[in-house]
Amino acid sequence: MAITTSLPQPSHLIVTLDSNAMVSDIKKALRLMRGVVSVEMARESISPALRASIKKARKESEKGETIVCRTPEEMQRYFDSL
Repeated sequence: MAITTSLPQPSHLIVTLDSNAMVSDIKKALRLMRGVVSVEMARESISPALRASIKKARKESEKGETIVCRTPEEMQRYFDSL
């Protein structure tokens, strides 16, 4: 007869910041909390092709060259027209 024990799985918390200015302070504060095992910073990796596509979309949006659908029905009509 085998006896197995299951250890609790650690929980992960993902925080997204719009600026790196507070990263250091937030990491320090998190380390002071009871139960925090580690604090790591991860950056999303975006492919060059996706980065170029995002840049193009932002430029088009700034120029007003966008399609606006305010309801699901408007979006469906747009897709049907393609």
